[in-house]
Amino acid sequence: MPRPPLLPSALTSSPRRTLLKAGGTLLLSVVAPLPASAAQILAVRVWPADDYTRVTLENDSDLKTEHFLVPDPPRLVVDIDGLDLNNTLKSLVAKVEPNDPYIKQVRVGQNRPRVVRLVFDLKEEIKPQVFTLAPVGTYKHRLIFDLYPVREADPIAALIAKGEWSPGDGTPTAVPAEPTPVQQPVPDPVGRIEAEIAAMNGTPPVAPPPSPGKSLIKPKPPVGNVVRMVTIALDPGHGGEDPGAIGATGTREKDIVLAVAKRLKTKLEALPNTRVMLTRDGDYFVPLGTRVEKARKVQADLFVSIHADAFTVPTARGSSVFVLSEKGATSTAARWLANDQNKADMIGGVNLARHDRQLASVLFDLSTTAQINDSLKLGKAVLGEIGGINRLHKAAVEQAGFAVLKAPDIPSILVETAFISNPEEEAKLKDDGYQDQLANAIAKGIKRYFSANPPMAKSRTT
Repeated sequence: MPRPPLLPSALTSSPRRTLLKAGGTLLLSVVAPLPASAAQILAVRVWPADDYTRVTLENDSDLKTEHFLVPDPPRLVVDIDGLDLNNTLKSLVAKVEPNDPYIKQVRVGQNRPRVVRLVFDLKEEIKPQVFTLAPVGTYKHRLIFDLYPVREADPIAALIAKGEWSPGDGTPTAVPAEPTPVQQPVPDPVGRIEAEIAAMNGTPPVAPPPSPGKSLIKPKPPVGNVVRMVTIALDPGHGGEDPGAIGATGTREKDIVLAVAKRLKTKLEALPNTRVMLTRDGDYFVPLGTRVEKARKVQADLFVSIHADAFTVPTARGSSVFVLSEKGATSTAARWLANDQNKADMIGGVNLARHDRQLASVLFDLSTTAQINDSLKLGKAVLGEIGGINRLHKAAVEQAGFAVLKAPDIPSILVETAFISNPEEEAKLKDDGYQDQLANAIAKGIKRYFSANPPMAKSRTT
């Protein structure tokens, strides 16, 4: 009896072979395999920000992608292999907000069997980073698209351009441009920016020649040797993919600390010659190293990181202030909190392929004893004020290896406003009045620090 023909080769990729017995003769049957199930998209999220927009696809397996840019008009095209279009992925279209700085709209479709194509219509040219993250915490596999602007803004110029500070007597330091008579001088924005940068560096700006026109801003007499703007970096912890600690009623740390930071920013900018930079001003993720770099780029005089952490037991309570330690944590709780906070990059999602580990190592190894000593002075002043509105977890400033405190040339503290894992303190953290009290206390502590350690007395390097 002749053997039956094999099935067509197109159907026999990775075949299953089975021996069958027919009329005493063994036959080899080749059967095409059952198709493997496609990956499933479990959730989609979009995190728009001035810094960059992040798009996250959470799924049940590791996905393979190809992407390319198309100009005129600018588009980012992404092909995702091993995927069938589902309703969750279709919902990405509605996730893009009209005020997203980089994405105009997104189109989703089944490009070919098991390949889904995403087309991002862009508002400007971008530098995309596409990468995957392994499961961590409550997250499954994640496919990340980070869309960065091609032309990054100068952080110092951006601070100056906002003009959100005043010298404290009601006279604005920045005057809106208005039509002026011919005899008046034309404002020189470049010269103004150069003068601001020189002042921030502790160098008196060169006085311009007298103008025949009427001066728009009355010159202020110098205080001490030099008057310059004081720049404070406020760092609301977590954000975006990283919610931080979560209270029993669902309160998220990232929301509380951003609200407190914004209140604190307003209070500090009411002080003379003071301006404030937020490492994040919305709900998006900022890596730990980037937070430090942002503060250094604006040559901050102080760095204050704000948190509301959780502990393993709900009875833990009280406010704390931490500074960096070179020799290990001052308590078991301090070590636990530092280790927990330092996991933020894993949860929030850092593109390790683009992360400059050498730069991070150099940055984090340059912390000096002088920086820690100044940080201790700042921490003591702030802790003393917070103690007036809330019970303190520890009566003294604690030390631990928090990565976000490792700027080598900026006094840096981390304020744990309260334990969000404690039901009573979670309720206080959600209260507008308590948030305002916290902001007041931290502002008073910073003011006390500057009274004893005036920034004009310090030499600065760029």
